[in-house]
Amino acid sequence: MSLVQPTRQTPASTLPAASATRAERTKKFGANATRAVIPDPNGALYAARKKIQPQAVRGTFRTIKWVLLALTLGVYYLVPFLRWNRGPGEPSQAVLLNLDKGRFHFFSIELWPQDVTYVMGLLILAALILFLMNAVAGRVWCGYLCPQTVWTDLFLAIERLIEGDRRERLKLDAAPWTVEKLALRTMKHTIWLLIAWWTGGAWVLYFADAPTLVMQLATFQAPPIAYAAILTLTATTYLLTGHMREQVCTYMCPWPRIQGSLTDEHSLNILYRGDRGEPRTSAKKTAALRAAGQPAGDCVDCFACVAACPAGIDIRDGLQMDCIQCGLCVDACDTVMGRLGRPRGLIAYDTEANVRRRAQGLPPVFRIVRPRTVLYGVLVAAIGGFMLYSLATRSFTGLSVLHDRNPLFVTLSDGSVRNGYTVRVVNKRLAQRRLSLAVDGLPEVRLEVVGGTADDLVVTSDSTQEFRVLLFAPAGAKLAASVPVTFRLADPETGEGASANDYFKGP
Repeated sequence: MSLVQPTRQTPASTLPAASATRAERTKKFGANATRAVIPDPNGALYAARKKIQPQAVRGTFRTIKWVLLALTLGVYYLVPFLRWNRGPGEPSQAVLLNLDKGRFHFFSIELWPQDVTYVMGLLILAALILFLMNAVAGRVWCGYLCPQTVWTDLFLAIERLIEGDRRERLKLDAAPWTVEKLALRTMKHTIWLLIAWWTGGAWVLYFADAPTLVMQLATFQAPPIAYAAILTLTATTYLLTGHMREQVCTYMCPWPRIQGSLTDEHSLNILYRGDRGEPRTSAKKTAALRAAGQPAGDCVDCFACVAACPAGIDIRDGLQMDCIQCGLCVDACDTVMGRLGRPRGLIAYDTEANVRRRAQGLPPVFRIVRPRTVLYGVLVAAIGGFMLYSLATRSFTGLSVLHDRNPLFVTLSDGSVRNGYTVRVVNKRLAQRRLSLAVDGLPEVRLEVVGGTADDLVVTSDSTQEFRVLLFAPAGAKLAASVPVTFRLADPETGEGASANDYFKGP
């Protein structure tokens, strides 16, 4: 980044405004950072949190955030109650992480512990999608979809509904404690705790049948771990979104410090157009200055963008680590510009390359498709396509073989040689199956299944079963000390099968 990035904790006494003219700062830091400052290297390492009371705004980005808030919270709270018929004796919850059986159910997809590679693939895919979003539009995830942002917006909406907008809340903060203030604060925190409690309760519903667990929770018959999990998530939700808010995004989350390496000069970010807004002056003086032939920017220094920012920063100071790119400052500025009859977009999604192009008198150019975004897009498509293909063609049958350790082989009285094995068969289908087992690699070998037959191995639905298998080599067979053999499992109905390699030991 070419812009110096001050933090909101920088004391006013450290600002070098008196030591440099605006023109000098513009020449040094660029047209978009005419008020950029250098933090005092001798300043304190810690600054107490100043409570931020953001102003409510209306506009395009605020509407997008409301829509996404409703969708994401709706998915989170309601998905555990979606039903999915998997047959008798099987869980009927559409999305369920069944820890007892070690299964993850997602509608028609069922993952076993052996399918952990899909989980790893999803994590890699999520990271790459996040990289792609950052390369295209900065911290768009943080501003619109991050759980911290979504729940903070919800808590702020409750706070505004009870205590009023920014001005009323500031007055209430400064007012002495009265019965009215105590009642308002009690109501707000009670609703916050109820939301936090239901957030924790919704989370545990993903690990058990939701209607059943709700009934158990209501009658105090649920497992103790469920209550512990709800209590923990209730406390963290209440503290992080009710009290810490922007502190989580600025200090606890590593993403603000990582995003700089994932963006370039063509990445879209919320930026202030200093070439159009500077020099700032009041709305009344602008017309007079322009009539006199003197410069006057569109920015009227109303601080509406600062009041609307949930992080409490001034976007006019340039791109900063605290900014989550939520676009609320854009809505606030556009509202002011509309009232003044001036063009919107003084604060907007823009690129640093365009900031320099405008300074040179060149038209803006937006390059969404470029090597960085193409690379991320190709990786996302390749990994996503491979996972879909692998998931669509995966086998629902598994086979593993364990040779007896002691003894390795037994020579029988008739001269034949016997080897013993433990064969484990995995049936991932939600129906009982009859499978057949055969062995290749050793001529004239005879296969026996203790307590059953090799042509009719009955394996119950969604289970793993072990069978005791014996191989017999006839007397007089020329055997090496170790002969490789292949066990083959087949489903006569579907043609699906599996194989596993091992050895036949001999004298």
